[in-house]
Amino acid sequence: MSRTATIDRQPAWRALQAHADEVRTTHLRELFAEQPGRFAYFHRQAAGLTLDLSKQRWRPETLELLLELAREAGVPKAIEGLLSGERVNRSEDRPALHTALRLPADACLEVEGEDLVSAVHRTLTRMEAMVAKFHAGQWRGATGRTISDVVNLGVGGSDLGPLMVTHALADYRPAGVHEIHVHFASTMDGSQLADYLSRLNPETTLFVLSSKSFTTIDTLSNARTARDWLFSRLVVAERELAVDVDRDLVMRQHFIGVSASPEKMSEWGIAEVNQLEFWEWVGGRYSLWGAIGLPIALVVGMARFRELLAGAHAMDRHFQAAALEDNLPVLLALAGIWNVNFLDIRAHSILPYDGRLEYFASYLEQLEMESNGKSVTHDGQVTTYSTCPVLWGQLGPNAQHAFYQLLHQGTQAVECDFIAPLRRYDDVIDDATRTHLKNQHRLTLANCFAQSRVLMLGDNAIDEPGERPNHKRYRGNQPSTTLLLDRLTPRTLGALIALYEHKVFVQATIWDINPFDQWGVELGKQIAGETDRILASRQGLDAMDDSSRGLIEALWRVEEQGREGEPAGTEALPSAGENP
Repeated sequence: MSRTATIDRQPAWRALQAHADEVRTTHLRELFAEQPGRFAYFHRQAAGLTLDLSKQRWRPETLELLLELAREAGVPKAIEGLLSGERVNRSEDRPALHTALRLPADACLEVEGEDLVSAVHRTLTRMEAMVAKFHAGQWRGATGRTISDVVNLGVGGSDLGPLMVTHALADYRPAGVHEIHVHFASTMDGSQLADYLSRLNPETTLFVLSSKSFTTIDTLSNARTARDWLFSRLVVAERELAVDVDRDLVMRQHFIGVSASPEKMSEWGIAEVNQLEFWEWVGGRYSLWGAIGLPIALVVGMARFRELLAGAHAMDRHFQAAALEDNLPVLLALAGIWNVNFLDIRAHSILPYDGRLEYFASYLEQLEMESNGKSVTHDGQVTTYSTCPVLWGQLGPNAQHAFYQLLHQGTQAVECDFIAPLRRYDDVIDDATRTHLKNQHRLTLANCFAQSRVLMLGDNAIDEPGERPNHKRYRGNQPSTTLLLDRLTPRTLGALIALYEHKVFVQATIWDINPFDQWGVELGKQIAGETDRILASRQGLDAMDDSSRGLIEALWRVEEQGREGEPAGTEALPSAGENP
């Protein structure tokens, strides 16, 4: 439904602007001093997660005003529309039903005459049969040897989600099964794939091609290289192997496809029995919950994969049922809105304090910036307010020795999310090792808590006599959120991911933008295709800008030198003011 006026002209927004003028000059240490019991007021729990928002630069009045903004923007109705299958992806006129991928089998969700739950669980059943075959050591390559390595070929959501989760849940590999080593190759230049191909055995390697459209050039380029590698090693070598190997057999035993385009998978040569369904109503960056999650299931097993889905579904239920003032995704979203739009903080750092969450920041970079990096409303108006901040981060203990200097003493305000599990290493068998590791985990949590405290209080975090010189001063007043997991398990990880998915949706609702399309990446792909044709044909250079012409000509000179047998290199560039 169209709004009569943009959100920044609504009464709640204007009330927040007036309120921000007052709060902006108030330091976090003052906010804590004026509100005893601040943690109790600003923390919430759900689905195995604890969300602490007490270190945000806001007052109870701020939150009340933000909740009114959420109501004015229609957030409650938007939540119902998302979960019931309304066409919330308005630019592409379709639902965004990633939440349907984690509905239990006995649930019911019919959208436009289609029972989505039964279709989803049919795919999960097919996945389960595949995983069981791999774990039983029964999936064999073209020469009869058991597959032991699986390489996932995907990019964006078809890579970042499965990569992040398989790394985070590596402790949950099932015992007593044939172990599958899962690898990920996404880079267009082939460097990742080339490394794997130099080390893996073609007889025991299978490739999963994950692409919603099955037209993604990055993935298909890697897929062609993988196919040629298998053909050259297996089909040509069939006499040496004394096995009757042909290309059809290689394609059937060494490739699985995951796509919303079965006809394109078939055209490429993937056997129908090895195709898994991906629906148009699931965006790539929201897709790890379905067949795109096959690599996850290969690592942790289908039982654990279903626990991941159950954790996400628990957060979905909370998102749907909890009042706005107790709703974790809503509150997390409102903290971001407050920082971006009213405190003018446009940088956001994600800082997990657990090595298993090494790829979580990279995953969120795509989830948030591809979803909400938009500047046009649903009605086609250019926004007059900021939307998504720049997201970045890495493991907190490592980042402390890298970019925390900027957080503590730089010139920019940065919002930070600290993420950590409360318990770890309970299941280490050896008593002495368990004690040492639990001490290390306690030290990690001490650093996590201490860093958010220093960002909040600055110099006041420690009672130290004497005046510090300016270069040793900490100003503090940097807002942060702390997210604690009871433990990092498939369930709590599922809830954590879903929490951020829903946060993104709430912010998009308030900003009146579409978080489910990504038109901003399309033009670059189109121009890359045109540029590739110019590079190959050597025609059309005159239509290019001066910089592009110079870069293309530099490449052509190198190619010509290579053809003439000369060492490939670049000629010296002319100095400033010199004609080439």
